[in-house]
Amino acid sequence: MGITRRSLMTVPAGVALATAAGAPALAGGGPPPRPLIFVHGSAGSAMQFRVQAKRLASNGYPAAFVEAHEYDSPNIATIVQQVWAALDERITRLLALSGSDQVDLAAHSLGTFVTQGYLNSSPERAARVAHYVNLDGRPAAALPGGVPTLAIWGEGDPARTVAGASNVYLPDQSHTQTVSSAESFREIHRFLRGRSPRTTEVLPQRIAHVSGRAVLFPSNAGVIGASLEVHRVDERTGRRKGRPIRAVVGADGRFGPIPLSPRERYEFALLRPGESTHHFYFEPFRRSDSFVRLLTSRPGEGLGGLVDTSDRHTALTFQRQKEWWGGEGDSLWINGRDILNPATAPHSRRVIGVFAFDDGSDGVSDLTAPLPEFIAQTFISGVDLFIAARGTVSIVARERGGGLTRLPVPAWRSSAHRVSVEFG
Repeated sequence: MGITRRSLMTVPAGVALATAAGAPALAGGGPPPRPLIFVHGSAGSAMQFRVQAKRLASNGYPAAFVEAHEYDSPNIATIVQQVWAALDERITRLLALSGSDQVDLAAHSLGTFVTQGYLNSSPERAARVAHYVNLDGRPAAALPGGVPTLAIWGEGDPARTVAGASNVYLPDQSHTQTVSSAESFREIHRFLRGRSPRTTEVLPQRIAHVSGRAVLFPSNAGVIGASLEVHRVDERTGRRKGRPIRAVVGADGRFGPIPLSPRERYEFALLRPGESTHHFYFEPFRRSDSFVRLLTSRPGEGLGGLVDTSDRHTALTFQRQKEWWGGEGDSLWINGRDILNPATAPHSRRVIGVFAFDDGSDGVSDLTAPLPEFIAQTFISGVDLFIAARGTVSIVARERGGGLTRLPVPAWRSSAHRVSVEFG
């Protein structure tokens, strides 16, 4: 993986001193970590930073000090002032919780527009931020708010910079991958803590306490009137084992924390009166996780409203916080058939979410082209695949540069069930 670094030397007066003063001391392991707030990008959520939050915890960060600031990204132009005001409140709360005098901010894509604007909006706001991480987003002609900045850039124009920042280039990494990769984590940790991390792995715990939110995609509004069941599932079939854990879903969609075993796989079943059950399947939770998001929609709304359903077939949605590149090392086999190819997951479309269902409910599959209503959306694709609603659906993913992951699930009838599978 190629990494290049270019630190621009056109540093405004006083910024070099501020950078040195804000760097963590190394003696005796340095001071405790500051709170860190992640601001997601377009159609994003806390999920993009989920693995990094667990890597931070694996390196000694208190999990309660790492949060995501979520908002309705399609409407950001009209709500940005409210988003900034809510960020003010979050920072105030985290400073009181931690006893720190400043926080660190990290933002991705559209989130860099939000965060740069926030830091530039007033000296008082910028003064409460020690470091800022700009992840593959908006260039800048000066340090946002004068705050010491790390800018990480993925594939694309190598001329992009934040002037005065440490600009790091990961030319082999895709847009969302720059948020979730081990390489970007290493750079983030060095910048925030003044030293390399002890590990870039997610270290397991004896018990994983899992919490998060059930939200409407892409607005991030909390799901209202829902309940949650968490089931242990058989790793070979995805079938439920034993009795479920029942959890309350709050008015803002919050649930948990729920104690889970890091050695088991789980299904999260989101239940809403009069609506299809939405089943979410994950890889094992190796350690505590507060960034879980159950992305759903109201009946007939959003992309879910475009999914054809029947008693005969299963409909699946897949998500991964690293782009799927069809024909370039990524594969996603459903019952032995690879649904990724240069047409359905083109490199240029930065696909991280894939819908797979029987378009037209005709029992016929066609993987020669993506479904146009889905590929037209940001980071999304859709494929016409007939998956019989009986038995178990075999799901095997191969990650470019990585190994195989198997996440079989029951073949739920799409007429009454929605199924989402999260890799990573």
